[in-house]
Amino acid sequence: MPPLLDIRNLCVSFQTDEGRIPAVNDVSLTLEQGQVLGLVGESGCGKSVTAMSILRLIPQPPGQIDSGRILFHGHDLLPLPIEELRIVRGRRIAMIFQEPMTALSPLHRIGAQLVETLRLHRDIDRKAAWKIASHWLAKVGIPDSDERMHAWPHQLSGGMRQRVMIAMALMLDPVLLIADEPTTALDVTVQAQVFDLMRDLMKKDSGLLLITHDMGVIWEMCTHVAVMYASEIVETGPVDAVFENPLHPYTRALLAAIPGNAQPKQRLPAIPGHVPSPLNFPPGCHFADRCPSVFERCRREHPALYTHGKRCSRCFLTEEASR
Repeated sequence: MPPLLDIRNLCVSFQTDEGRIPAVNDVSLTLEQGQVLGLVGESGCGKSVTAMSILRLIPQPPGQIDSGRILFHGHDLLPLPIEELRIVRGRRIAMIFQEPMTALSPLHRIGAQLVETLRLHRDIDRKAAWKIASHWLAKVGIPDSDERMHAWPHQLSGGMRQRVMIAMALMLDPVLLIADEPTTALDVTVQAQVFDLMRDLMKKDSGLLLITHDMGVIWEMCTHVAVMYASEIVETGPVDAVFENPLHPYTRALLAAIPGNAQPKQRLPAIPGHVPSPLNFPPGCHFADRCPSVFERCRREHPALYTHGKRCSRCFLTEEASR
């Protein structure tokens, strides 16, 4: 069987007043049924653009998907007519956005938004849709779900709004869930509750693409991880293997900066330098100016994504180790 999601050589750019910005460059990812794939990297590296591209939610203009393929169950989503893509959105692939207050309409009550979502994808009347929506609010841990159906988004806490978004995403029984930093604005306790909820509601034949900048979340939630830096994937592999022996220097630097990995009373290590501007990426490796293992070839040539067993790394050291 083909993978649940197979992204091949995806390139996405944005046209700005300063010039063309390559936001995503040659990204390839694979997500199998039953897997939770974590896409991790610092802000601005291209994680959200990659996720939005799956459902073709990139605003055009200024954005543009330049090349690549996005295969869902073996079928390419990029050439689909918009009418067919709307059937896939929500029903087959659902997305939880980073900020629920902007994803939910402030002009409509919670119940109205949930009911509309259901009736767009199912041939049911309003009464049946209302009952299903109320059931899902209770299922995601919202007390007094019938009363909450009448609430406005601003009347709910951040954790409650995020639970509404999870209910809206899962009540259509999608086989692929994309969660774009779903707990960024929540406190630690609510974060744990939201992640436990997502884990419990996922099915064995479904998959989750979890986007985050937190390596701790990757360790807690994911089976596989893809590390992104400056618009590119720099390392992929099973979570246990990547955490135990990271191949790329950027991955090693991220793991070293986790507070639990530092020695007592030791200052947390920081990655020196700055992320290069996408308007002027260096000719060689994008991480070369910040890498402690850099050598001359890194500044001349751009490394490919080299395979090393079940893992990949965009580093010439990986190429040498794989020979």
